[in-house]
Amino acid sequence: MSRRNPRTVLDRMRTPRGIPGFLKTASVCALIAGLLSPLSQAAASETKTAQAAAVANDYCGNQCSDILPPGQNGNATLAQILLNQAFGTQPEHAADQLGPYADLAKGYTGLTNDKINNFFNDASFGVPADQVASTVKPAGRSDVTIVRDKKTGVPHITGTTRYGTEFGAGYAAAQDRLWLMDVFRHVGRGQLTSFAGGAPSNQGLEQQFWRHAPYSEADLQAQIDNAVATNGERGKLALADAKAYLDGINAYIDASDNGRYFPGEYVLTGHKDSVTNAGKIEHFKITDMVALASVIGALFGSGGGGEVNNALSLLAAQEKYGVAEGTNVWESFRERNDPEAVLTQHDGSFPYATKPADPQGRALPDAGSVTQEPLVHDRTGSARGSSAINASGEAARTALSSAKRGMSNALVVSGEHTASGHPVAVFGPQTGYFAPQLLLLQELQGPGISARGASFAGLSMYVELGRGQDYSWSATTSGQDIIDTYAVELCKDDYHYLYRGTCTPMEKVERKNAWKPTTADGTAAGSYTMRVWRTKYGPVEYRATVGGKKVAYTTLRSSFMHEADSIIGFQMLNDPDYVKGPESFQKAVQHINYTFNWFYVDSEHTAYYNSGDNPVRANGVDAEFPVWARPAYEWRGWDPATNTADYTPPSAHPNSIDQDYYISWNNKQAKDYTTAPWGNGSVHRGNLLQDRVKKLVQQGGVTRAALVKAMADAGTADLRAEDVLPRLLKVVGSSPVTDPTAAAAVGKLQAWVAAGGKRTETSAGSKKYADADAIRILDAWWPLLVKAEFEPGLGSELFEAMTANLPVDESPSASHGPTGSHAGSSFQYGWWSYVDKDIRAVLGEQVRGPLAREYCGGGDLGACRDTLVSTLKEAAGKTAAQVYPGDDVCSAGDQWCADSINHRTLGGIKHGKISWQNRPTYQQVVEFTSHR
Repeated sequence: MSRRNPRTVLDRMRTPRGIPGFLKTASVCALIAGLLSPLSQAAASETKTAQAAAVANDYCGNQCSDILPPGQNGNATLAQILLNQAFGTQPEHAADQLGPYADLAKGYTGLTNDKINNFFNDASFGVPADQVASTVKPAGRSDVTIVRDKKTGVPHITGTTRYGTEFGAGYAAAQDRLWLMDVFRHVGRGQLTSFAGGAPSNQGLEQQFWRHAPYSEADLQAQIDNAVATNGERGKLALADAKAYLDGINAYIDASDNGRYFPGEYVLTGHKDSVTNAGKIEHFKITDMVALASVIGALFGSGGGGEVNNALSLLAAQEKYGVAEGTNVWESFRERNDPEAVLTQHDGSFPYATKPADPQGRALPDAGSVTQEPLVHDRTGSARGSSAINASGEAARTALSSAKRGMSNALVVSGEHTASGHPVAVFGPQTGYFAPQLLLLQELQGPGISARGASFAGLSMYVELGRGQDYSWSATTSGQDIIDTYAVELCKDDYHYLYRGTCTPMEKVERKNAWKPTTADGTAAGSYTMRVWRTKYGPVEYRATVGGKKVAYTTLRSSFMHEADSIIGFQMLNDPDYVKGPESFQKAVQHINYTFNWFYVDSEHTAYYNSGDNPVRANGVDAEFPVWARPAYEWRGWDPATNTADYTPPSAHPNSIDQDYYISWNNKQAKDYTTAPWGNGSVHRGNLLQDRVKKLVQQGGVTRAALVKAMADAGTADLRAEDVLPRLLKVVGSSPVTDPTAAAAVGKLQAWVAAGGKRTETSAGSKKYADADAIRILDAWWPLLVKAEFEPGLGSELFEAMTANLPVDESPSASHGPTGSHAGSSFQYGWWSYVDKDIRAVLGEQVRGPLAREYCGGGDLGACRDTLVSTLKEAAGKTAAQVYPGDDVCSAGDQWCADSINHRTLGGIKHGKISWQNRPTYQQVVEFTSHR
């Protein structure tokens, strides 16, 4: 039986499955001649002058590096797409960062500082004169120059005016990502199918994100107006920057349209005619940027949700064990403040969303009454098919879960523990793998702006993650809870509710979409309407009864209607006159309302700050569960007209300066600081970094190469093999293993653990794993052992409810997360802590924060061993084809391919697979040598 097609969130754009024969011959050459247009050149002397100023303000001493696969160039003409589809040829700079990135998986073991840029780009400011590939004055402007380097094609944008700088940023972004930007402005508006085709995957994508942010055009504009009005001169400056940026984008649209070198996807999706050039590429407007921001915020910066699922699992536990014991069981699995959890901040206590002693206002549903609010209505044509309906179900499950796929990691070591005496950092966002990539690289130099790094396409008016003149910064998703669920009492009918005692109509927001077949997407014609009912307390997500009363469950997010607010923080990060040290860095990121962990290094200091608008909840409200929509349980100071409230002060957010080291891999931030996702217990992928960096710090003399090696070593490790498997084998070995199949499996697993528990090739490019049998056995064994260990004690209903809160496994080959399988990021969510704590308890070892009961074998070592041995024997008997059943990328039984990273096409250009690594997509390696 083949595995479910692994498409979950961002693998949505359909590209041509076949190329007609006549397009593989001479007509391709004709298309090339007609569609490609050369770029203009500026004087070499101007280039030298512009770059000299940037180089003079670079304090990194050639010790800043970065990487962003597959390549800088994310645009392709129709001719280039057809050549890629027919012959596999790549446009220039479309894939030249993929090889160095992939090579680190086997090349890190012998890494030294002088070899770092074999695997990374030089991220110094400017471009040496002999490395200039092109120089452009966009739209003939005299106040901005775009220089691209020979090696990677990254744009280095230098402006003599601020307008010119931002115009250049917009122009360069459109040069590199126009099609992708267009796709995601339509995703953010819930209009992807009408724009790019009605493939079920496209349907699921627009449904997921529009459910999260169902905004009208007026809502988008209101957010801009609010951000400008509430931020003084910086707000006005941000608006001017955005307008200049959009002017640059639109200038490129006009130039590429007139020159006929626009992205070929516009032809393949029916928006442009390849012969007559008829059709139109719509100009970008400022509300497009808010629509884009809503997508990025939903993916990476909105912690919380899942309160209804939490309630259902609590009720199942109470039904199984009774209220008191059931609650204890539930709390032990929730691990709100587990004493064994790895922490980013080592000292201090930062209470947030903690369990109240006497919960107030809970609105738990009556048994069996919960139904999900339908989003899609009035389906016609292909929208009625089973694939379309399944895509809608997957989109809803992903959107409503608290298990947001934050990804991203950071390793930061203070100068006290480095060889040079300067801090060292290796950090970056783990944003999945796409073609073209969601992020783009750029350098911006102009009045009040000096930075190089990565930005999301269409939002690159500022560098969002990168380096300034003498400092660098990055972020990881934090996941603290800024989303609450309210039970609004219905009155009159299903579309009126009680708001502070008054029966109030819900607001209906709709998006009607229709599509027809195109060359890119042959999905038959169809249509549907997405409908969301909004209340003062947010959109309706579920309906139920509570104590017999009909209610609608709504979700209220502190960043709802505030997607544009974070622009001020990013503006500050790019301003060398604002960020001059760790304190000003922390103040800058306090203006970012997304839920992120922010890290900073310069030549002397390191710093950390956890951002997000954390609402102050009413006394007694438990953020884990739905509460009544009544004034007594609302956020303190909440104004429904603006969706603003009282927020916890900066001092209440985890923050520090010059801690000996920091690690973050979406783990728990600090003591008493509750994160919304489940699974922050004794075993977390953050432990893979913690163990390695702590050891380096204890040894002292940390170098950039040593920290890269620690990251890469953790990025090829199997978390289960490193932190859980040794104790499982200890239980199995508590008596002689007489069954030959089980004994052989034990031997293979022991050898793999002794070798380090890595998932790496036998040699670079072999596409075969060392310890392949052991890896296959553990991949097969893990789900079997978890089910056999816990389901007998929990019962089937409670076990299923708990797995809805936290999936059992997230191995590299699993179909998981918003980026689906083949996405690199692994081991973020799983039952490893539960297994670890339970097995240690059965072994009689000390467990801080234990589970409320012992489950394996009912707590009996012998019975537990029997369970493990029997499931191990079953796992060992499974063939590779059974464990890795194949998908649309890999054939059944291909273990390496099942794990491999595949850049999912969001346009017409395809790339080859690379070996699995669990590391940031965009990554920096930095060590500043001096300070202003």
